[in-house]
Amino acid sequence: MEILSLSFFVGIIGNVISVLVFFSPIGTFERIIKHKSTEDFQSLPYICTLLNSSLWTYYGITKPGGLLVATVNGFGIFVEAVYVGLFLIYAPKKMKLKTGVLVGILNVGFVAAAIVVTQLALESETQIGAIGLMCSGLNIIMYGSPLAAMKTVVTTKSVEYMPFFLSFFLFLNGGIWAFYASLMHDYFLGVPNGIGCLLGTAQLLLYAIYKNAKPSNNTSLQGLMEQGWQKEPLYLSVKHEYV
Repeated sequence: MEILSLSFFVGIIGNVISVLVFFSPIGTFERIIKHKSTEDFQSLPYICTLLNSSLWTYYGITKPGGLLVATVNGFGIFVEAVYVGLFLIYAPKKMKLKTGVLVGILNVGFVAAAIVVTQLALESETQIGAIGLMCSGLNIIMYGSPLAAMKTVVTTKSVEYMPFFLSFFLFLNGGIWAFYASLMHDYFLGVPNGIGCLLGTAQLLLYAIYKNAKPSNNTSLQGLMEQGWQKEPLYLSVKHEYV
């Protein structure tokens, strides 16, 4: 009973942190609405986070005791759907088409296929395992996306393109959900979030090392940055769904 109460308390904390992470790109979308343009921002991070939230919601609904996972990710579906909708409103024609196709394939087609296959073809326990495996695999891929930002920090000796609070929330969010998963003996939830916590720790260490370092004058990297590729790395939103 004590373990159950502790896990519920930890899960509530995890939900609060995850909600903050879901809201972290609000500044980006305030800019998009103000300028009535998505500029060079990419929709893929939000489409992937919507997919991630959808699968984790399905997992939470299917797995006994998964209410906290289902509720926070259900909220994530709503928030990410709003973000994606703003891309469909304000993006240039080519980006709108690309966003619409990806939403159809990933957020509608893939999610529907996952639900139909697991419901019709698998037994209850196998069903939960299959859904959990899909969720964990996607989470690990998304948690791996900050590696590019970490490489940039080391190369340029600058933390300009690895914001502190995003790294901090990656660490905090991964850690709290990994702890919750250990209490609930949920390896599908624990493994990807444990990896996320470790990557968050590595980012915080890099931040401490390079926050006062003199930036590199590498012209080729400077050129890439000026092209805006770093504006919207995948982890800016995933991170966000880390659950």
